[in-house]
Amino acid sequence: MHDTGTVPPPAPDPQETPAAPEPTARDGRHARRFGLPVATALVMGNIIGGGIFLLPASVAPFGTVSLLAFGVLTVGAIALALVFGRLAARDPRTGGPYVYARGAFGDFAGFLAAWTYWITTWVSNAALAVAAVGYLDVLIPVGDHRWSACLAALVVQWLPALANFAGTRYVGAVQLTATVLKFAPLLLVAVGGLFFFDADNLGPFNASGGSGIGAVSAAAAILLFSYLGVESAAVSAGEVRDPRRTVGRATVIGTAGAALVYLLGTLSVFGTVSHDRLVDSTAPFSDAVNAMFGGAWGGWAVALAALVSMTGCLNGWTLLSAQTPYAAAKDGLFPAAFARRRRGVPTTGVAVTVVLASLLTVYNYTSGSAKVFEVLVLVTTFTATVPYLLAATAQIFHLVSGRGEQVDRGRLVRDLVIASVAAGFSLWLVAGAGYAAVYQGVLFLFAGVLVYAVMAARRVGRAGV
Repeated sequence: MHDTGTVPPPAPDPQETPAAPEPTARDGRHARRFGLPVATALVMGNIIGGGIFLLPASVAPFGTVSLLAFGVLTVGAIALALVFGRLAARDPRTGGPYVYARGAFGDFAGFLAAWTYWITTWVSNAALAVAAVGYLDVLIPVGDHRWSACLAALVVQWLPALANFAGTRYVGAVQLTATVLKFAPLLLVAVGGLFFFDADNLGPFNASGGSGIGAVSAAAAILLFSYLGVESAAVSAGEVRDPRRTVGRATVIGTAGAALVYLLGTLSVFGTVSHDRLVDSTAPFSDAVNAMFGGAWGGWAVALAALVSMTGCLNGWTLLSAQTPYAAAKDGLFPAAFARRRRGVPTTGVAVTVVLASLLTVYNYTSGSAKVFEVLVLVTTFTATVPYLLAATAQIFHLVSGRGEQVDRGRLVRDLVIASVAAGFSLWLVAGAGYAAVYQGVLFLFAGVLVYAVMAARRVGRAGV
């Protein structure tokens, strides 16, 4: 381990980096390495959570210009996916952005990546659980009383956590099943809606009345949260079979698949539900299904699909929430308890994460203010950009410094362009998060600096310096 402030040692050559270790005997038969299908499902399942069921109505006030914002975001997300694939081929260890930032810039950068990513995961889990209650209320009335809604949100969080405690074998099974089940209704609207498409429903191109660039940025600010998760396979690289090859393929395929569902789904809803109705809709996919086939069963079907979607998303995010602290703890940058693993899963990280997310959920219901929680959700957009930006700049660092195996000038230029686009995309995410979210996010960031100071002091004390 190198000290912060010193020049870090060269990143290991991809031909020399040892493969991630196989699950140990202690992990037992419940630990199983992910293949390409499960790794791809992890990426798609984490990107496509509950947001897809609300996004069309959320961006409808901006008009169809929001589809352009979707396109721009997709380009940035694909660039990030390609960067993560290249970095995972260079260093296929569990930890994702943490591993890449620390390898390029040292302990402090690695800690910031781990810390901010960890915040992103458990705040996102709380957001997903609260959103899931809204869909559950369609099937089983739980929203009339605050405490029954709070209890339901806690149950939604703890069920995926229990799957994680059971081992990676069950995490992969739940993730793959949830991804397959939720795609049936999504594809029904995304593809089927095109056959019922009516251009008269689209409404104005720029309904906000402002500049086109401003409308794109405003719509993008709402859509940003929907693309968190492109790094999922890279973060869990240590649990993936043949990670040098599989992580990159799963990341690109999963991100492209999620983007296609997003774009087609939003376009189909725009074309099947009138713009005036869509602006005020609380269940846009339900309205789209009802417009396509008539009747009122769409709300039930979409609510069930949303619950399956968010349960699968929580399952994957719970695993990711423990992986980065696990990698950092092994290097002495997080408390040692986070390095404990059972059945292939860092159980301490899962437990701490679900407890923090549960506390945040309870706070959200007791405060009675949705605005506070919305700001915290936007905070995740800001905190996620820190590890994203560090990963993109780590790739630029390796390419420019000549660290690695680059010999093809054309490939070098291509990778530099992709990494630069990913870095620019990350900076745009910060701008889209808004001033309030950046302010709150910086407070979280500075709290991490204090934690790092304590951990660094303990390492120095143990070394006897």
